[in-house]
Amino acid sequence: MSNISKRLERLPVTPMLWRVLFLTGIGWLFDAMDQGMVSGVMAAIGKVWKLSPSNLGLLGSASAVGMAVGAAVAGMAADRWGRRSVVTLTLVLYGAASALSGLAPNFELLLFFRFLTGLGLGGELPAASTLISEFSPTKARGRMVVLLESFWAWGWIVAALIAYLLIPVYGWRIGFFLGGIPALYAAYLRRNIPESPRYLEQKGLYREADEIVCKMEQQAGVSNEMPDPAARRIEESGRNIDFSDLWSKTYFRRTMVLWILWLGINFGYYGFVLWTPTLLVGKGFSLVKGFQFTLFMSIAQLPGYYSSAYLIERIGRKAVLVIYLSGTAVSAYLYGQASSVNSVLIFGCLLYFFSLGAWGGVYAYTPEVYPTSARGSGAGWAAAVGRLGAIAAPYIVGLVYESNGKQAGFTYVFLMLTIVFGIVALVVALAGVETKGLTLDEINELKL
Repeated sequence: MSNISKRLERLPVTPMLWRVLFLTGIGWLFDAMDQGMVSGVMAAIGKVWKLSPSNLGLLGSASAVGMAVGAAVAGMAADRWGRRSVVTLTLVLYGAASALSGLAPNFELLLFFRFLTGLGLGGELPAASTLISEFSPTKARGRMVVLLESFWAWGWIVAALIAYLLIPVYGWRIGFFLGGIPALYAAYLRRNIPESPRYLEQKGLYREADEIVCKMEQQAGVSNEMPDPAARRIEESGRNIDFSDLWSKTYFRRTMVLWILWLGINFGYYGFVLWTPTLLVGKGFSLVKGFQFTLFMSIAQLPGYYSSAYLIERIGRKAVLVIYLSGTAVSAYLYGQASSVNSVLIFGCLLYFFSLGAWGGVYAYTPEVYPTSARGSGAGWAAAVGRLGAIAAPYIVGLVYESNGKQAGFTYVFLMLTIVFGIVALVVALAGVETKGLTLDEINELKL
């Protein structure tokens, strides 16, 4: 194990780590606000601009296309130029494009601005989870990444409040303004986030890495009794790993499981969250009532995240993923059969609870399975492939819903999503590898 890694493993969760988590999480919150706003916008703009379900599906898919491109490019950029630069610049792009979405005069320009928004959003998420994972000691690594992901729930709650309280009064544009402009301020706050010490060490920047870890050791009251980091041998190649390396014998199984996991959870998740208000309107509920239901369901995300954060260091990443993905599959089926107000709320809350707990496991697990030189690229490409599911889901859901009628279409949509979540849970159960309790260096040495 490298010098910097050994010193980080000796530390508790320091104030610096909490600060990095908070500043990174605030940006994550605004990202979630934007994604949550789209579901409210789809329902509102469909009436204002008289868009068909297929066109509404395109609106949901536009940002997903940008997210796919952004994740792949930003992941490789994070390995080449650093995690900190990527998480700051991508948030600037996201904030500016989201605000411009609120000014779009027609559907075509709105699609373009949503694509740009997706570029920023898709680029930030894998780089941010990689940064937190590399800052954290093994005993807290999974929990800290899930806590980062929990900011998504708070952003979705704010988005649901805006959709419920403001969009019916001020129109759909207000949502994009409130999501984009504050995000630019969050990007300004991020300018003081330190770079990942593991990344700096891997690049040969020993002095910079040492300074950051020294500050963390001072905060924890831990003395550094290890040799000068500049004097130790690099155990990991500093070569940037390219796309073909992700499918080499060493990483084949890791990459295969991650890509299926990301593809399936994106398809399932974006298949229901972007369509929920619109589908509820089709079930006979008013638009405002649909927003109200979405708000209640969004609040159910919080215990989903926090229970996942609690369990992930106790029963492991693989167990958390299988349990929460299976719970999502069952909840999706029950939600598709719901007909009364109470059943819609109960099964909807269960659906959000389990799906977001699963997302916490995905983000905790993904950065762990690649070495530092490939962590950004590996996580970025997994997220990029996953976005193919997010691109396809809104459009396919629209087609299934439109072709089967509003009542039967609702049931068929969630039956389809049940099957997807079930398949992903099975793949993780059969082919996933547990990483609980292993340092990042030990995981790299696993024969997968």
